[in-house]
Amino acid sequence: MKKITVIGSGFAGLTAVRQLRKLSRDLDITLIAPRDELHYLPGIIWIPSGLRKREDLVIPLGRFFRRMNVAYHRGNVTGLSEDGRTVETDNGSVANDGLIIASGGRFIKKLPGIEHAITPCEGVDAAEKIRERLLALSHGTIAVGFSGNPKEPSAMRGGPMFEFLFGTDTLLRQQSRRENFKLVFFSPAEKPGNRLGPKAVGRLLGEMKKRGIETHLGHKLKGFEAKKVITEGGEFDADLIMFMPGMTGNTWFDNSVLPRSEGGLIKANGHCKVEGMDCVYVAGDSGSFPGPDWMPKQAHMADLQAEAAAKNLLAELQGETASATFKVELICIVDSNNSGMLVSRTEKSNTMLPGSILFHWLKRLFEWWYLRKYR
Repeated sequence: MKKITVIGSGFAGLTAVRQLRKLSRDLDITLIAPRDELHYLPGIIWIPSGLRKREDLVIPLGRFFRRMNVAYHRGNVTGLSEDGRTVETDNGSVANDGLIIASGGRFIKKLPGIEHAITPCEGVDAAEKIRERLLALSHGTIAVGFSGNPKEPSAMRGGPMFEFLFGTDTLLRQQSRRENFKLVFFSPAEKPGNRLGPKAVGRLLGEMKKRGIETHLGHKLKGFEAKKVITEGGEFDADLIMFMPGMTGNTWFDNSVLPRSEGGLIKANGHCKVEGMDCVYVAGDSGSFPGPDWMPKQAHMADLQAEAAAKNLLAELQGETASATFKVELICIVDSNNSGMLVSRTEKSNTMLPGSILFHWLKRLFEWWYLRKYR
């Protein structure tokens, strides 16, 4: 029986497990992660408003692992040895015949004073901290922004920041205290949201103008202070700073022979196979893949890559041609707590539909549908 190891309990890792088990019951699968939980990060945008709580978004995986006949190895990966055939962790080593890396990315936190900013996509804890900070503020300036990894165009996550921005505006209006706050959106990009498509930039900036949200765009970030955002184009006060930096690879990659892109991610081909390595594949935020520079780092893309990685790993183990590819597709609903804008982009088309309460409820319905597989 072939031994397959999957690193990570996020979207890519769990989709890889489901795909592997769909293709074969005759596999010895081990999943390595620090915790046997799925944290559904798309839902954290609703924590500050109370639409979601921690228990709604943290899904225990014990039952899922039993259904999938997966062995769970609790631990933090520290490196690879034997060209990927052994995964080293702080809780022992795990041998494999095939490996799928889906351990996510790491936010680049090099800006001076970045500890004064909250990075929402770090998880539920960060979203709860935003909720508490908003509750504690009676007035002031709230700054929301993001940047990228200049050496890895796809390694950014800007969509959630638009959602935190618009969601905060909606929440303050619902609480009848919006007039007590100034909202500022900032980014070193002159056209933030351009990866969503040319139409998206105008729509997003138009939405900010309609809501009375100020912008500070096109200026390189220099750092933060406790109540200040500092850029090369000036600085401004902020009582609460939400900021999403660009992403790079996990620190444990350094303790391996994994090939790295200039931006620090694992270099892979269009079949999700790690370059120059046998039976080692990557999916999701950990990987650098060929494709357009707008290729998203989002759950949907991670799922598509994980399916391809699982199919190709199994084919390689069976001595067959690993030919599965993944579609480059961006699909998201930019939610604002009571409405949402639908964005879709492929290499052939780009669509953005204006805000509607229907899309808000569609996003909530999708969450229920997606999580029922793991509950």
